[in-house]
Amino acid sequence: MMLDTSAKFTVKMETAYNSFLKDFPGHNHSHILDELRLQDFARLEKQQHIYLDYTGGAPYPDSLVRSHAILLQQLVLGNPHSKNNASLTSTRLAALARHDVLHYFNADAEEYLVIFTPNASGALKLVGESYPFNPESHFLLTADNHNSVNGIREFARRSESLITYIPLNNNDLRIDDITPHMKRNNANSANLFAYPAQSNFSGVQHPLNWIEQAHDSGYDVILDAAAFVPTNRLDLGRHHADFVSISFYKMFGYPTGIGALIARKSALTKLRRPWFAGGTVKLVSTHANLHVVADQEAAFEEGSINYLNFPAISTGLAYLETIGIELIHHRVSVLTSYLLDELQKMHHSNNRPMVHIYGPTENTDRGGIIAFNIIDPEGKYFQCSTIETEANHANISIRTGCFCNPGAGEYSLSHDEETVSHCFSEASSGDFDLIRYRQCLGDKADGAVRVSMGLVSNFADIHRFLEFLTSFKDQVLLRP
Repeated sequence: MMLDTSAKFTVKMETAYNSFLKDFPGHNHSHILDELRLQDFARLEKQQHIYLDYTGGAPYPDSLVRSHAILLQQLVLGNPHSKNNASLTSTRLAALARHDVLHYFNADAEEYLVIFTPNASGALKLVGESYPFNPESHFLLTADNHNSVNGIREFARRSESLITYIPLNNNDLRIDDITPHMKRNNANSANLFAYPAQSNFSGVQHPLNWIEQAHDSGYDVILDAAAFVPTNRLDLGRHHADFVSISFYKMFGYPTGIGALIARKSALTKLRRPWFAGGTVKLVSTHANLHVVADQEAAFEEGSINYLNFPAISTGLAYLETIGIELIHHRVSVLTSYLLDELQKMHHSNNRPMVHIYGPTENTDRGGIIAFNIIDPEGKYFQCSTIETEANHANISIRTGCFCNPGAGEYSLSHDEETVSHCFSEASSGDFDLIRYRQCLGDKADGAVRVSMGLVSNFADIHRFLEFLTSFKDQVLLRP
């Protein structure tokens, strides 16, 4: 199922593009991103690579890598846990990166600080393992959450805290009201509310005003912003989340292996580290069996931090500022609207729909993520892995599965508690067998296809992807 790259396809795409501009004339305002793509992401065009996995990780701009390489060639950098000249240079660059992160998110340095972590998951783990859960605590979270947030419940469970999932609306994977699930808490209890600013499964953007609503009910708030901030403005001067997790490679592609926990200082004082490591203490004694924890962010940055990559964070944030996150948001929003419309127009010859979209089918309060499945003319679901394999043959990068978000997956794929428990039992004689689990689901979809757009997505990407999907028209799914 290779894409037609002949002149006929080019003319067809141009015709479609002209029609697209009539419906979305504002798209022309973001032409600078097309120029940027030719300058900084030429490898995409050279390889005819359609990249639609921005939520998995953004492609890196050539200029960011070049400027970082030049800086590394010019400087002598050392481990910051020292006072020699090389170490002090690294310390200054780390301080600059922290400043730039706070500035980018409009976070007051008197209120917030930045803790560097290996990724967003590492930031969430820091909160989970250190939060003072107790039997009187309430850990409240939305069913729509990444597994790195879901995993925090295990720390709450060990402390015998109450754990509550807020259910999703099956139709659009939104939440109508969080109020009924919040209990009024006394000032001495430790209660935590966690949710994503944008779902990494459906693209749903949950209200940021939930933060203050939760505060009013006595909850600290974790905002998982990893999927949100690559294409949206997060203003922590307006929305005062207590803990915010991000990964920089999702924002501008490079570097990987470094994320951040942006934390309110008042909330950070509540955390109690379960252990200490190199760099997190002022003093350790083996004779006296005591230790003194370091101050502020140093107490949470274990071992040698990724000091060679701090300059790339500052450069990457400046890169986004130069372009303008609002412009990126506009481009992605327009392409998302177009793709949603076109997917819903796709039908087999018998007039049955080809595509089942999970989550909102209109572009309101959602980001550039669309999860869906392909259905054959008889209403049977193609395995999402089949779609991914064929997409690979067409040099299209997408993602399939449940994207580490089992809650949104279960609600969208109609995997209720009874089904999940039954199939888990069926697949658990001996070691758990994932293949048997999927077979037990029968005709139910075992995952979804996800496309996600970002910094330099363009109309041609979407058009070629839609052309790829038309190859499944009228194909009948054969099953043994």
